[in-house]
Amino acid sequence: MRVLMIGDVVGAPGRRAVARLLPSLRQREKIDFVVANAENAAGGRGVTLPLAEELFAVGVDVLTLGDHAWDQKELLGQIERDPRLLRPHNFPPGCPGRGFATFPTPAGPVTVLSLIGRTFMNVVADCPFRAADAALRPVAGNGPILVEIHGEATSEKIALGWFLDGRAAAVVGTHTHVQTADETIRPRGTAYISDLGMTGCPDSVLGRDRDAVLKKFLTGVPSRFEVADGEAVLEGVLVEIESSGARALSIRRIRQTES
Repeated sequence: MRVLMIGDVVGAPGRRAVARLLPSLRQREKIDFVVANAENAAGGRGVTLPLAEELFAVGVDVLTLGDHAWDQKELLGQIERDPRLLRPHNFPPGCPGRGFATFPTPAGPVTVLSLIGRTFMNVVADCPFRAADAALRPVAGNGPILVEIHGEATSEKIALGWFLDGRAAAVVGTHTHVQTADETIRPRGTAYISDLGMTGCPDSVLGRDRDAVLKKFLTGVPSRFEVADGEAVLEGVLVEIESSGARALSIRRIRQTES
C-alpha cells in the first residue's frame, strides 16, 4: 500500500495546490490512499462541509482536524454526516464526530487515527498516549494504522512515535506548518516524521500574511492574520507499507510547488 499524508492545508492557496497537484501526483506515484489535515482550510480556521467536499472531489480520502476543529460553528452539527472527516480522538467525551475510522482501499482496509497533543496547546484534551492505546486495540490486525498527532511540542510527537512503534504503520505530526527532516523507520517498522509541513503559500508566516504578523510582533497590537496568497506548495510524506500492513517499508518527504 502506498499512502500520501499531506500537511496542514491553509486557506484557498492550500486548497488550490491540492486541486492542481494531487490528481497527477496520485497517478504518477500509484498512491492508494490520501490523508490531509484540513483544520486551516477555511480561511485558516477550521473547515466547512462544502470545502471538505471540494478536497474529497480532487482525490483526498480522509481529512483530519486539530485545535481549530470548531472554529466553523456549523461543523458542530454537521461533522457526524461524513465519516471521512475526523476530529482528534482524545477530545473530551461528548464532542461530536469521531476520532478514528477504518476505510476500504484497493490495497485493503486502512485505519486512520487523529490525535491532538497537550503540551503548549490551548485545548482541553485527554491523554493522547492512553487514547491511542485504547483506540488501536480493536483494530489491530485489520490492515495498516495511520496515526496523526496534531501538536506543538516535538518531544511529545517523538515520544508518541516511540510509544506506537510496531503498532502503527505510520505516526506523523502536524500543526507547526514547517516540514521536518527527521523522517525515519522506527526499529519495529513504524514510519515517523515530526511534522508533515504546510500546504499553502510559503511566502508568508506559517501561511498567514507576513506584514500583519510582523506588525503584531513589533507592536504587540492584535490584528487579524489573513491567509497569504501567492504560489502555493504541497508538503507531506509518501509512505509505502508492506502487504501485511504491519510494517512500513519506506517514507519519503514530498514538496511540490504549483508550477
